[in-house]
Amino acid sequence: MPRIPGINHQDAVRALQKTGFRIARHGKHIVMTDGVRIITIPRHNPVNAFTMGGIVRDAGLTEDEFRALL
Repeated sequence: MPRIPGINHQDAVRALQKTGFRIARHGKHIVMTDGVRIITIPRHNPVNAFTMGGIVRDAGLTEDEFRALL
């Protein structure tokens, strides 16, 4: 699993919105969907590196593609 350390949850949401994900709902976690995939982002700053790696993988992106979106 890739490690992506030091990412603010708001930066992650903005990066994923560039790929077509939209916020479905939010509370303690932000739930995003692109119509096919559903991902959940915790509202922690920074998001744990392993957690962020899993979110990126679940979104169908590589670590390098995600970093380019930040």
